[in-house]
Amino acid sequence: MGIVTKLEVQKRNKKRVNVYVDDVYAFSLSLDEAVRLSRGQILSDADVDALMNLSAVGLAVDRALRFLTLRPRSVGEVKQNLARNGVAPLVVDAAIERLTQIGYLDDRVFASLWVEDRNRFKPTSPKALRYELKQKGVENAVIDAALADLDAGMAAHRAAESQLKKLRGSTQRAFRDRLTAYLLRRGFNHDLARRTIKRMIEDLEAEMPEYFADEASDEFYDET
Repeated sequence: MGIVTKLEVQKRNKKRVNVYVDDVYAFSLSLDEAVRLSRGQILSDADVDALMNLSAVGLAVDRALRFLTLRPRSVGEVKQNLARNGVAPLVVDAAIERLTQIGYLDDRVFASLWVEDRNRFKPTSPKALRYELKQKGVENAVIDAALADLDAGMAAHRAAESQLKKLRGSTQRAFRDRLTAYLLRRGFNHDLARRTIKRMIEDLEAEMPEYFADEASDEFYDET
């Protein structure tokens, strides 16, 4: 049992209040939580324990929100970040629940944004995207939904297009070799890479005949 002797707004974080019990700092609460307390209020041991847990969850939520300011995160990423920073498992679960309730965490939204961002700025194969999302703790059903509308052929073409400026002036053999290696690194299979490159060479020869340096083409890549 103890008595609330002081309530003090933090200097660095004006949204949290330091709570002193029997003239000793006990815990901090958000402004909304602290309004329930007043100086002279008597707290039972159970009250103190509950408020300390509330404080821990609030601090975990604040830490998670700072983590989320960098970019959208999956539930799994936030859990790992909190755990790495020494937050107790039960507190992590409570913080995740609160963040989900207030709309800051939703793996369905996260997975869709991840696929959209990759497809726009760094086209990657569905296989590679699935692996990336799995690494972030996203469930298979959520990944399936996020990848449902992704066209691997279009993604491969966009990935290849991103390298055109860099490969300009190379021979067709060098173009094929380097672009094949690039597409394979992006997770596309060899057959799709070959077909994508074959079509791209045909388009470049028709529209930009000066693109390639002179050299005989490798007949292997002319196979359909």
